[in-house]
Amino acid sequence: MAGNFWQSSHCAQWLLERVDLARDRHSDLQVLSEDDYQKIIIFFAGFIQTLGEQLKLRQQVIATATVFFKRFYALNPLKSIDPLLMAPTCIFLSSKVEEFGMISTSRLINTCTSMIKSKYAYAYPNQDFPYRVNNVLECEFYLLENMDCCLIVFQPYRPLVQYCQDFGCDDLLPIAWRIVNDSLRTDVSLLYPPYQIALACIHMACVIHNKDCKNWFAELRVDLEKVQEISKYILQLYELWKNFDEKKDMSGILQKMPKPKLNPPSMQQTN
Repeated sequence: MAGNFWQSSHCAQWLLERVDLARDRHSDLQVLSEDDYQKIIIFFAGFIQTLGEQLKLRQQVIATATVFFKRFYALNPLKSIDPLLMAPTCIFLSSKVEEFGMISTSRLINTCTSMIKSKYAYAYPNQDFPYRVNNVLECEFYLLENMDCCLIVFQPYRPLVQYCQDFGCDDLLPIAWRIVNDSLRTDVSLLYPPYQIALACIHMACVIHNKDCKNWFAELRVDLEKVQEISKYILQLYELWKNFDEKKDMSGILQKMPKPKLNPPSMQQTN
């Protein structure tokens, strides 16, 4: 395990370029608008968050699962694997990677089934959760292969706490922490180092609290352009959220989403 971000697979292999993301999403964006694609990512990031909370997982586990999800679809079109299967698979793998402990597969499936019938009935009306344990296990191997077994994810939470302590403004931490959670619904975890994401969230928290942080940022000698770019991604998310009525719109968007043409044989038998 790499204890240093700069020596990790996260840094070496999983800081992507925007042009690469755009290229890999091209087939999906032939069918979906950019906004609808982002709404799908927002929806399933929220699904992972809710599933993790239902299973009483730490936020670190949930965040890593979300990054796994985003890494997979950074390389693959939505039709390659149903995101409704990939989301719990990412939670299942993340709980082991983050040393939280292996989640009972039956509990995972039962929780997903309950969520589809209650919390997410608006997105999947009159539908059951269609996957079983063997589907998750099969999908996990596919996920591992696609990520080249690069499982260590550095999150912004630790540098966020350290920076707030250094700044001497622990009152910024709660709002900055929430902004970090929101950032998981954007592409920033695929594009920027976690310390830059933490700094962008602190900067946004300073604006919200009307706190002057210019001198502190100047002393850090960080790339402020990168910090501003990250802030723009998060602000664009909030702008999209303003006009996004998830309960009203999501069912229609999911119907437009490209679907897998064929399931693997074992999945066909299960279904």
